[in-house]
Amino acid sequence: MTAPVLAYYRGGDGFALDRAVDAVARRIEHDTGAAPDRWRVAGAETGPAQIAERVATAPMFGGGTVAVVTDPGPLLRSKDAREAVERSLATVAPGNALVFVEQGDAGTKRPQMLLSLEAAVIKAGGETKAFPAPKAGELAGWLRHLAQERGVVIERDASEELARRVGGFVSEGDVDRQRQGTLAAGELDKLALYRQAAPITVQDVRALVPEVIPDSTWAMLDAVADRRVEIAGPLLDRLLEATPLPVVIVQLHRRLRELLIAADLASAGRRPPDIVKAIGGHPFRAQKLVEQSRRWSLPELDEALAGVLELDAMIKGAIDSGSSERQVRLAFTLWMRDRVAPTRANAAGPSPTRPNR
Repeated sequence: MTAPVLAYYRGGDGFALDRAVDAVARRIEHDTGAAPDRWRVAGAETGPAQIAERVATAPMFGGGTVAVVTDPGPLLRSKDAREAVERSLATVAPGNALVFVEQGDAGTKRPQMLLSLEAAVIKAGGETKAFPAPKAGELAGWLRHLAQERGVVIERDASEELARRVGGFVSEGDVDRQRQGTLAAGELDKLALYRQAAPITVQDVRALVPEVIPDSTWAMLDAVADRRVEIAGPLLDRLLEATPLPVVIVQLHRRLRELLIAADLASAGRRPPDIVKAIGGHPFRAQKLVEQSRRWSLPELDEALAGVLELDAMIKGAIDSGSSERQVRLAFTLWMRDRVAPTRANAAGPSPTRPNR
């Protein structure tokens, strides 16, 4: 019987994380000659004793066990708990595997308790690997690599169209990319089955792959700021299904107020550092706000902001009176049509100017 397998995998690419766990299972199957049992549990729903119970006994006949603990943070909240988890690493018997999966791209701000667990896995002879989610614009290359790995031929423009349709070019920070790779890989498999040995073309992608816009608050706010109601409307509908109405109102109010500040300062000849100081955030964001504000006149921004305040009052009244969800959505739709959609006069994006008052 070969040595037990210990691993710590982390990152925001859920598809790659799942494949890494599958590879561990195949390794156990190769060593034992039988497919292992899989036990997958969240860190908040188990403890060191339960983990040890699963992996401490070597298989006598058949395959072993692959224990997968996702998001192990709750297991490590006290010193005693951390030490107990680290002791459980030594209990993994030959023919079994213990894999910790830290989901999500945390960058350099990972909690010390997770860093310590990863270090303990390494010290115990285990392996660690990071699987970051493809950033905006990287998914097309990721898809081409996956297609090559699977012996699928996909044209370059087809890979870019497929990436775009599953949200691969959205750059907002709150987009959840955890399952984006799984979605893209599934669509690639569907296209490969359709085309057989022939190359996948951009026409194939457009015919078979529906557009999926990530449910991103930032994407909705940017679409409003860009006055792209054909994008903002559907995103707002999805957002309203999962986000409290007062939160949506606050977010819209904040973005429009920032656009007003950026437009006012830009029209006065102020430089980006001044706008950053007034609004806060990164200089790139200040520049983006200035560019978005050019799509509006200042009176239009004033009217859009006033419309949000009217929405707020209407929603509070609707909640008190028990009005239907349909009426609330209709109010948002009318606000989008009357206060956000560009008119012919400003469709080209006029420079904002403050009227004489």
